[in-house]
Amino acid sequence: MTTVQDMGRWQYLSHGVPPSGVMDSLSARIANLALGNPADAAVIEFTYGNAGFRSATDSLIAFAGDGAFLHAGRLALPSERPIYLPAGTAVRLFNNPNGARTYLAIAGGWDVPSVLGSKSTYTLAAFGGYNGRPLQTGDLLRAQDRCSPTTAGLRNRLHGAEIRYPKWSIARDLLLPADRKTIRVVPAHEFTWFEGQSVVSFLSEPYTISAQSNRMGYRIDGPAIRKLVTRELLSTAVTPGTIQVTGDGQLILLMADCQTTGGYPRIAQVATVDMPLCGQLKPGDSVSFQEISRTDAEKLHIHQERQISKLTAAVMMNIEERFLK
Repeated sequence: MTTVQDMGRWQYLSHGVPPSGVMDSLSARIANLALGNPADAAVIEFTYGNAGFRSATDSLIAFAGDGAFLHAGRLALPSERPIYLPAGTAVRLFNNPNGARTYLAIAGGWDVPSVLGSKSTYTLAAFGGYNGRPLQTGDLLRAQDRCSPTTAGLRNRLHGAEIRYPKWSIARDLLLPADRKTIRVVPAHEFTWFEGQSVVSFLSEPYTISAQSNRMGYRIDGPAIRKLVTRELLSTAVTPGTIQVTGDGQLILLMADCQTTGGYPRIAQVATVDMPLCGQLKPGDSVSFQEISRTDAEKLHIHQERQISKLTAAVMMNIEERFLK
C-alpha cells in the first residue's frame, strides 16, 4: 500500500466520492514544507517499511512520519528536512515500530494526473495517483517541473556529488500532543442512543486496533457498546474521523477512503487535530478516547493551524537567509 496522495478530493462528497488523500496530513504537510512546496503537493505515502526506491536523477526530497526509517546504504537519513540525493542513490525503508505511515515529498511535488480535482489514489475505484493503484516494482515517477524560486534555490545550494542536508529540521513533535494514544473526540449525533455504562466504558477503557483495518477504516476491539434505543438509523453523512457503532456493539473509526454515507449510529467524531495520530495507528495498538467539546476541538484546530503558519514563515525565512543569499 504505497500510493500517491495529496490533501484529498473534498469537493465531490455530495456525489458519493470518498475524499481519499493522506492518512496523516500533518506529516505530509511537514515533508512539503521542508522543501518549500505547497502544502497540498502530491506525496508518496508508504505504509510501514520493507520498500525502497532509487533516484534516477539528482533529486531534492524530504520525508516525515513514523512508519519507517530511511537509509541510503549505511547512512540513516534525517527526517523533516530537505535532503539532496545524487543520481543513482538507492534508499531503503525499514519498519519503525512507533507508527504506520511515512510521507516522501520531492521538490515541486510528484507529477501524476489530477482526477476530480485531486492527485490522490482511490484504489477501490482505480483512479487517481499512479494509474489508480499502489506503486509496484519498476514504476517510474517524476517530479513536477514547477518549483518555486525558494525551492529551486535550496536545491541549487545543496547540489553536490554526495548526499547533503542542512543541520536544521522541522520539529513536528512540537505540533503533536505528548500522549499519542489518547484520541480526543466530540460527541456525535447519536451519542445519546447508547447506554450510560457503555458510554463510560467508551471514554475510559482502552481499545485495540483490529487486524481488519485499512485506509477505509479501522475496526476497534474493546467493550461492546450497547444501544439504549430500538430505532434504526437511515443512511446519513459520515466523514473521516466518524466513529460508528455496529449492530453487535463494535466500533469502526472511518478513515481517508471511507464512504460518504453510512447507516450505523455515530457515537463520536475525532477532533481534526488528532486525525494525524489516527493515521499512524496500526493493528495491535491500544488507544483511549477522551471527550472534549466542539468549541475546544475548534480552538485546538485553530491553534495548530496558527502554529503551522508561524512555522511556515520561519522555515521560509531560514531558507532564504541561509541558502538564497
